[in-house]
Amino acid sequence: MERPFQAVVAAPVFCFGIRCDETEIFALEFLSPRAEQAPANALAAEAVRQLNAYLADADSSFSLPLRPAGTRFQRRVWEEIARIPSHQTRSYGDLAKALRSAPRAVGQACGANPYPVAVPCHRVIAADGGLGGFARQGGEFFLEIKRWLLGHERSR
Repeated sequence: MERPFQAVVAAPVFCFGIRCDETEIFALEFLSPRAEQAPANALAAEAVRQLNAYLADADSSFSLPLRPAGTRFQRRVWEEIARIPSHQTRSYGDLAKALRSAPRAVGQACGANPYPVAVPCHRVIAADGGLGGFARQGGEFFLEIKRWLLGHERSR
């Protein structure tokens, strides 16, 4: 059974859903626009504060206690992604080369990231400069989120 959201934060074209308990974030999820939901606990309130800080200033950083998740390979990919500075991108191939892996495997690990924005998988793009995929989801809605996040980080 999936835990309910402990908070929902509105962004310009989407919302963030926060799943957590009092000590760890389990997931940050992209949601279609909806009403915000007040934080249910202190950690959710801190996640809301950090997400709102990022939405106001793309140079804001995250320091949330993220519950360990994923395979060893996925965690290596996410660690590499977390090193990509705001306002910059890397290709799936660049990350694959650094990890001695394949671009498709990096893309699959990006899609499995349970902490988007805190682990900025939106900064990973196709070798030709195209968006590539996003959030292991098909459809224009998730690509629009990726476009918005990259645009937000390009505007200073």
